[in-house]
Amino acid sequence: MKLQIVPARTGSQWVKQGFQTFFKQPLALSGLFLMFLALMSLLSAIPLIGSALALTLLPAATLGLMVASQEACNGKFPMPMVLFTAYKNGRPQARAMLILGGIYAVSFLLVLAITALADGGQFAKLYLTGGTVNEELLTDERFELAALIAMALYAPLSMLFWHAPALVYWHGISPAKSLFFSLVACMRNFWAFTLFGLTWIMAFIAISMTIAAIVALIGNPQWVAATLFPAAIWMASMFFTSIFFTYKDCFESAAETEPTP
Repeated sequence: MKLQIVPARTGSQWVKQGFQTFFKQPLALSGLFLMFLALMSLLSAIPLIGSALALTLLPAATLGLMVASQEACNGKFPMPMVLFTAYKNGRPQARAMLILGGIYAVSFLLVLAITALADGGQFAKLYLTGGTVNEELLTDERFELAALIAMALYAPLSMLFWHAPALVYWHGISPAKSLFFSLVACMRNFWAFTLFGLTWIMAFIAISMTIAAIVALIGNPQWVAATLFPAAIWMASMFFTSIFFTYKDCFESAAETEPTP
């Protein structure tokens, strides 16, 4: 395994590759993303332990979407069981992935606990149990502060786990090492990831403005709901598809490396 430093312009290329690969298998990749959402929602609905369980399994499920992207890139049709790839190569790797998921769950819940110091737990409760977001809540200064704290703390957490599941799967390294190398890769390729994020933000804005313009021309507000949801699913699916390419370029031969049995 060798870390690679890529130029900043690579960030926009990752987005382009995500689009191109998605349209090779649009039904399969969007369907897998919907299954991913459904799985996380069902797990979260389990009383008491649901949210923690969903967070624990999130890295493995994300890896499944990356493997699906790899298969689509190679001209294959990814099947639903690809979401459980992390647990198909023996107990050692499955155990490592569960440990990684456990670290993620504890870390994320700690972030929510810290936000509770700012607003008494409103933000954390909304995330964990759901609820109604109203104007009063959004204009509450304490809630706004909690949301800002969550964003600030989640950024480094995201970098720690961005490549970690793939490193555990494709290179068979320990969860602790995978977190370290993931953080280093994100930091060393900071400008590429910055451009990657900005390009995706612009893409989402462009799609939203295009839909709004079409609705304005048609004059039928109901068309928004009929179009916005599938468009959001496709965009989110493309985003997850592009994550594979960020990993592939940051680590030498990542796409060709086979998991350790």
